[in-house]
Amino acid sequence: MNEVTIFGAWRDGVYRVFRARAILAGVYAVTLLIGLPLAIVLRGMLVQSLGSSLAAESAASGTNYEWMQAFADGATGLGVTFKPTIIGFGAVLENASAFLDNEPSPAVIAGVAAVYLLSWIFLAGGIIDRYARDRATHAYGFFSASGVFFFRFLRLAAVQWAIYAVLFGSIHSLLFDRLFPRLTHDMTVERRAFLVRLALYLVFAALVAACNVVFDYAKVRAVVEDRRSMLGAVAAAARFVRRNGAATGLFLVNVAAFLVCVALYGLAAPSAGGAGWALWLAFGVGQLYVIARLAIKLTFWASETALFQARLAHAAYTAAPDPTWPDSPAAEAIRM
Repeated sequence: MNEVTIFGAWRDGVYRVFRARAILAGVYAVTLLIGLPLAIVLRGMLVQSLGSSLAAESAASGTNYEWMQAFADGATGLGVTFKPTIIGFGAVLENASAFLDNEPSPAVIAGVAAVYLLSWIFLAGGIIDRYARDRATHAYGFFSASGVFFFRFLRLAAVQWAIYAVLFGSIHSLLFDRLFPRLTHDMTVERRAFLVRLALYLVFAALVAACNVVFDYAKVRAVVEDRRSMLGAVAAAARFVRRNGAATGLFLVNVAAFLVCVALYGLAAPSAGGAGWALWLAFGVGQLYVIARLAIKLTFWASETALFQARLAHAAYTAAPDPTWPDSPAAEAIRM
């Protein structure tokens, strides 16, 4: 498959996401609703800390870095996340650093993240089924697909957890706790040590990306082919990725789109300070970034579905009848 076809699959994925705008609106609503309780709890902690002090007046008119740092140092649980690095583009860099360095999250954040991931597991079947059909399935069809594949994707998630446990446990420790000190033991130039660490970051990121590609196509194959064995879906996805270089190329195109989104946010991200309309503008820019991130996440699935259907799935799949409960919404056989 040539480069034009790779971009053709990506464009097809973008179109499918655009045509199913209700899915983007839905996942944004889920993201907002899951994050809202955390915001309410943190607001209460801030109100209790500030009270009617001078720091409160300073915070209301701008940003008080000294108070923010003091608050984070003395806070527990959710409060430790409220620090200067959450402002604007700093939050993106903070998250990337925590991911690459495998830093643990507070228990409350980990719990909410688990709920969020569980929500995605439930919605994934309906989302991929809608993109595979490329036509409206309405609420009953969407949630029918979500229900059918929920427990299958839970089993797939167990496999993912085992693989990622090895990656973020053993392999991450091997690279950064054992190999990095050995490689930099005799180095006296800090820049060289940084380049070595950067190279190890790239190796680790490549391993994680390879797993993500396989598991994404496992979901796609499970839905399009109505697979019940998730181990079989993973094996079939690995074969598809190995035999189709376009799968890797498409992944890189989607990653490039994500990096462009991050770069644009870096240019537009609000700086610290300001109140009134400036504060609401900063909030709006942040929410646009969240929507763009979610759209790119959906484009990954939509474009991968388009590529798989172009290579292996029968074209009549998207023209099949609407699903009806309790029949599987993706149980249409693929005619060879």
